[in-house]
Amino acid sequence: MRDPKALISTQELATALGQANLRIYDCTTYLEPTPMGSEDPYIAVPGVATFEQAHIPGADFLDLQGEFSDKATRLRFMMPATARLEEAFGRHGIGKGTRVVLYSIGSMMWATRFWWMLHSLGFDDAAVLDGGLDKWGAESLPIESGPAKGYPAAPFKAAPRPGLFVDKASVSAALSDRGTVIVNALGRQFHQGLEPSRYGRPGRIPASVNVPAAQLVDAKGKHFIPLADAAAKFEAEGISKDKRVVCYCGGGISATIDLFLLHQLGYDNLTLYDGSMGEWAKDPSLPIETDAKP
Repeated sequence: MRDPKALISTQELATALGQANLRIYDCTTYLEPTPMGSEDPYIAVPGVATFEQAHIPGADFLDLQGEFSDKATRLRFMMPATARLEEAFGRHGIGKGTRVVLYSIGSMMWATRFWWMLHSLGFDDAAVLDGGLDKWGAESLPIESGPAKGYPAAPFKAAPRPGLFVDKASVSAALSDRGTVIVNALGRQFHQGLEPSRYGRPGRIPASVNVPAAQLVDAKGKHFIPLADAAAKFEAEGISKDKRVVCYCGGGISATIDLFLLHQLGYDNLTLYDGSMGEWAKDPSLPIETDAKP
């Protein structure tokens, strides 16, 4: 494992509970259906209710769309300005000397999204809880309920790493770049364009390969598959360490599962197309590729 600090097991976290510098965060968001006729792909609902029902002792809650996304766009979950993130992360107690653990319910993608954001800001003492609250609960580890108590505010000073987020212009330019491989983290049926997409036109970014995020997680245990198995899936799609890798999905969330594991496998030139299909599929000037017959 390239970065052992980036991943923590349930047992390791259980042992660390109560440490003064430990900061634990539930990052869960739920995607609810939109009303008929809406142009939005889903309604983003923060997982506050499930947090208050059950969370890891001492945990705080992070509202991705509410506090940590750009409000100036209809696209959900877009990376906001660095100054806003410094304020928000600091308000929740993240700063120099803190050890951060991120988890979510149902899918680790909400935790890996926050991990990618912190990584892009130069904060390297954050870990994803392998298996999230699902695995924690299955092992009958301690749970508490009620509203978040929060942590003391801390000064958060970012040291941004350039290039970890890219826009549609950068992706368009990369279509003809043989040194770049574009990876779709959505399910196979959506990659092939054989099912209707809630993001707009069905299909994929041309020439992109498909490593579904769902295939990188154990369906029953909710934890990551072994790194050797993940490596084989990426290599089977022609993804190699000598290439720049651009990952995308529907809204820039599940693609961070792919990015997290690529990072753990030692890939260095990684980036996220933040707008993903939520932006690409609705722009008629951008090309779409599909396996559907005319």
